[in-house]
Amino acid sequence: MQNHPQKEFMMKAIEEAKNSASLGQYTIGAIIVDSNGEILAVEHTSTHSSNDATAHAEISAIRSVCKKLNNRYLFGCWLYTTLEPCPMCISAAIWAKIDGVVFGATKEDAIDFAKGIESSKFKWRQIDISAKDIVAKGDPHINLVEGFMRDECKPLFSFEKNTE
Repeated sequence: MQNHPQKEFMMKAIEEAKNSASLGQYTIGAIIVDSNGEILAVEHTSTHSSNDATAHAEISAIRSVCKKLNNRYLFGCWLYTTLEPCPMCISAAIWAKIDGVVFGATKEDAIDFAKGIESSKFKWRQIDISAKDIVAKGDPHINLVEGFMRDECKPLFSFEKNTE
């Protein structure tokens, strides 16, 4: 049984976020680990290449593990993501009955980053509902660790290739 949060898991998500940027995607990475600490999925956002607005790193990771385990429930698993999950992604984690979610940068960090960019190509869309608020109202209850390694995750925004 693993204790969470763990630096090694967030570092893997950060590595995948950088990979995402190199592919011209938003710089967001996510991983899912099981109760033994085995990494079951490493994913990044692929909304641009897939032309799928739901192809967020967290959703892709959840889909991958559900398929791998042949189960829609991810009991004992933890999701690590470099950015606070949007309402869609945190809701998917709740519906998948994941044990917990650990995130680095906050949605406010993303909003602050986007304010400094003048580009018709780059628009960071947000729904102003925090992951914490959704988790508080969700059933089943999942654990939420906010701002873990935030200082390491915030600089990832500077890797964005879709700002030009």
